[in-house]
Amino acid sequence: MSSLLLPILQAASSAMEIQPMPEPPSTLSLLIGLAFIVVLIAAMWKVFTKAGEPGWAVLVPFYNFIVLLKISGKPWWWLLLCLIPFVGFVVMIIAYVGLAKNFGKGVGFAIGLILLSPIFFPILGFGSAQFQGTKG
Repeated sequence: MSSLLLPILQAASSAMEIQPMPEPPSTLSLLIGLAFIVVLIAAMWKVFTKAGEPGWAVLVPFYNFIVLLKISGKPWWWLLLCLIPFVGFVVMIIAYVGLAKNFGKGVGFAIGLILLSPIFFPILGFGSAQFQGTKG
């Protein structure tokens, strides 16, 4: 019987070996990540100000989403729908389609906002698009 347990015990002991700690991220990767975040904040700030909303709202959690919904022409209480699993994903898609529409962009741009937000928000914020829609 002990011969049957030996492979199991060996496997268990090898699984419990202490693994070395992973190396911390390099300074370069931290700087690139920080630059990425700063560009996204600046782009969303510009989108908010183009729509006549305060740019600083992008820095306030939950309030920034309420402002985004307002710019998209959707009611603020849709924020509550985002708390429901899977419904939040659909709400974001609808909000991004409304955002693109209110800036005079089409469905292709809305798909870009949904799939590649880090690229399309700077295009929307720093580009020539002007807010044309109505706020919800």
